[in-house]
Amino acid sequence: MDNLLGLLRIRVKRGVNLAVRDVRSSDPYVVAKMGKQKLKTSVIRKDVNPEWNEDLTLSVADPNLPIKLTVYDHDTFTKDDKMGDAEIDIKPFVEVLRMKLDNLPSGTILKRIQPCRSNGLAEESCIIWKDEKVMQDMCLRLRNVECGEVEIQLGWIALPGSRCI
Repeated sequence: MDNLLGLLRIRVKRGVNLAVRDVRSSDPYVVAKMGKQKLKTSVIRKDVNPEWNEDLTLSVADPNLPIKLTVYDHDTFTKDDKMGDAEIDIKPFVEVLRMKLDNLPSGTILKRIQPCRSNGLAEESCIIWKDEKVMQDMCLRLRNVECGEVEIQLGWIALPGSRCI
């Protein structure tokens, strides 16, 4: 606990055009892993464009560890089918957290990140200062699958007594 930087809130907003894994649809859910931590959203029945709007909160000790998001199709009698994955590099987000951000107007763009093969972004992502918090909206293109994207938002929760960012 001594080396904990803070908590990263991942709001899993929605899936877009996810792969069909059942007869005509899928029952998707998202699993987020970072190191030994593993969290998951609820299952949305029969929907390839699900709206989760669920928060998953991970403890961050090492910002160099990537976060792996995997989308699965829930099956009752067989192993759940994988519907693609994406990896999130939180280093740019943590770098912005280390900047002095007092007295900025809400909505200020702190950093722009362009999509490339290594970051899995489907479109440009901006880290912004909103309501005195650092936030980042991302649209991630799923890998190892024929189609699908997941929209998420990153937010930071500072802990009292945690190592300063």
